[in-house]
Amino acid sequence: MKRILVPTDFSNNAYGALFYATRLFQDQECQFYILNTFDVDTPVLTSRINTAKGDLLYQELSNESQEKLTETLHSIVRDTEDFKHTFETISVSKKLTDTINKTIKSKNIDLVVMGTKGASGAKEVLIGSNTVKVINNIKDCTILAVPDEFDFKKPTEIAFATDFKCLYSIESLKPLIEIVTAFSSNIRIMHIHEKEKLDEIQEHNLKSLKENFKDYNYCIHWIPRFTQKAKLINEFIDEMNVDMLCMSKYKHSLIENITHEPVIKKIGFHTTIPFLVIPEVS
Repeated sequence: MKRILVPTDFSNNAYGALFYATRLFQDQECQFYILNTFDVDTPVLTSRINTAKGDLLYQELSNESQEKLTETLHSIVRDTEDFKHTFETISVSKKLTDTINKTIKSKNIDLVVMGTKGASGAKEVLIGSNTVKVINNIKDCTILAVPDEFDFKKPTEIAFATDFKCLYSIESLKPLIEIVTAFSSNIRIMHIHEKEKLDEIQEHNLKSLKENFKDYNYCIHWIPRFTQKAKLINEFIDEMNVDMLCMSKYKHSLIENITHEPVIKKIGFHTTIPFLVIPEVS
């Protein structure tokens, strides 16, 4: 059974991500954990009176969190009555990324799914600050970021952007291959090249990737770099009618490259399709 963690702030965007995940895995047995974290800011040095106020605030926020989680639970159960999915809610007064990391371990989570609403609805922003934090701070779990107001569409065209600097094992590619198998997807391996030739390590990794994908429909696109990588990826998505973008996260990976581009550091990485981030498996 697949175990999926979906953090929520009770926005339409967060519910949309949950709804998308239930459609993506509609033919599988899944256990969903719907998580809400709330923050009670109370000063360290407080009098007894202030402590009582802090306790009261905690109780109010906790009650509100649990009530809204119950509403979300009722809605998603109603929307997925034909699926083999079960749901559990979690309400915690702790920091989001810390709680996600702890829950991944305690519940043996396979996938974290998040909505990606950016600040003030700016078109340039793919992922809001919470999603950026989650991608940067979670190392051992696959993450699926779903854009705001994204209606479910079968991911028949999946772009796998890579620099061939990482050796991909079948185990590390499992989250991608699962989706490819379920929807008979085409894999479009996308390489933005900055040099005329691959080095020996890249050649070896490319050969390994071809071997891992030999039973699936795939093709390789070689794209010369003449502008920012994020811009090239977005153009490729539009041109090829891609339904999902996938990248692997490891030290000095393409994701790190992109998020450190000057403009991206200011405005975020923008895409209009779900973004699957798979961790390196050691």
